[in-house]
Amino acid sequence: MINVKDQVYDAIKGITENVSDGYPKDWGKLPAIQYTEEDNSVVEWVDNKESKAHLLYKVDIWNNDSTSVTALEIDKAICPLGLRRVACGDVADPSGMKHKVMRYEGIIDVDTQMVYQG
Repeated sequence: MINVKDQVYDAIKGITENVSDGYPKDWGKLPAIQYTEEDNSVVEWVDNKESKAHLLYKVDIWNNDSTSVTALEIDKAICPLGLRRVACGDVADPSGMKHKVMRYEGIIDVDTQMVYQG
């Protein structure tokens, strides 16, 4: 397992002041961004040691207005890490807020931290 959670946070923390790896606590500061590591699993073993890891991140955006500008900023921030957006969609939210879910995926070489994109 390779830990890139800090790199993901560092990449998106400047987009809005309400960024968290947990459910947003302050709904007065929008947009709110939540990022979650959904998968961090071994893809390949070499010499009885993890060589490559599969990463899958989910990013949720909530806002009173459109989430599109924030989504584009997140893309611009996360893609240089080597993670590729593989899904993006709006989610119905009973609160009436705009809610978008995005997913990013990549295969990382554990030793070099180089990302492989299929």
